[in-house]
Amino acid sequence: MRTRVLNSAALLTLLAIPLAACQSSGAATGAAGGAVAGAVVGGPVGAAVGGIAGAAAGGILTADESTRVRTYVAAQRRPSVQVAEEVVVGQPLPPRVRVYPVPRNVGLQSSYNYTIVNDRTVLVDPRTREIVEIVE
Repeated sequence: MRTRVLNSAALLTLLAIPLAACQSSGAATGAAGGAVAGAVVGGPVGAAVGGIAGAAAGGILTADESTRVRTYVAAQRRPSVQVAEEVVVGQPLPPRVRVYPVPRNVGLQSSYNYTIVNDRTVLVDPRTREIVEIVE
């Protein structure tokens, strides 16, 4: 049984790595990465759970959208705010951090704010101030 689980995990790993490399969607990449991590830890069941969690945690922007956001933010030359807290998707920004709107002409599917925290560009939900993506 143990050998069967390890073989399944190895097979999922071999299949998921090329899939992750070929995908441009953040959710698909997150799903593949989550499946690999889940397979290593929990076998086939872990792969399924990890894939679902990875898709949920995957980025919300396409590669093209990320490029447009990076270009826009670089042109704006906003200062980076240093905070002690770790910059993590799903966490709200501290109240003292100023956010700026991403204009519609950047071409995102939804409305977001952005800021630069600890030298990292982050997209923020304008209603909750939660970080929705770290733009790398």
